[in-house]
Amino acid sequence: MILNLIRHGKTAGNIGKKYIGMTDEPLCPEGIAEIKKISYPACDTVISSPMKRCIQTAEIICPDRKIFVRDDLKECNFGDFEGKNYAELSGNPDYQMWIESNGTATFPNGENPADFRKRCCNAFLEIFSEYNNIVVSMIVHGGTIMSIMSEFAVPHKDFFDWHVKNGRGFTVEYFSRKIAVLEEI
Repeated sequence: MILNLIRHGKTAGNIGKKYIGMTDEPLCPEGIAEIKKISYPACDTVISSPMKRCIQTAEIICPDRKIFVRDDLKECNFGDFEGKNYAELSGNPDYQMWIESNGTATFPNGENPADFRKRCCNAFLEIFSEYNNIVVSMIVHGGTIMSIMSEFAVPHKDFFDWHVKNGRGFTVEYFSRKIAVLEEI
């Protein structure tokens, strides 16, 4: 299976370096303009997170394709950190505890990062079993891509090593529970 893993375009929250998981932000004008300038690989099927920023990105990249939406591809629920950036959270004891856990502690009133990663990887495996003979573009979130790549990519890299910029991603080949990166988008 050939897969294009593409992070949605920029939002106002992304520009402000905020934790934007469950906030259903649209793309900002800058994000739309950047997406329109990038040449994306062709695909047979488009699968997207249900969040506005992903749907809008998919509509710009693949205007002639039906978009299949999957709830389990949503970004992590950042709970009390949602809509805030590191400067706004500076001095917050819960944020400090999360930082000291190397990003493994559950977000206060949010999602456990391990559960989030498992959700994304399970969704990926279901997509593979359903669409394994065609080229699929998944328009999703940075955390979703990082979860999938840190679990399946060879050579292995840690979660945070797979960070990808807005509108960018990877074309990969999935085989035998492994991902090989063919090119960066």
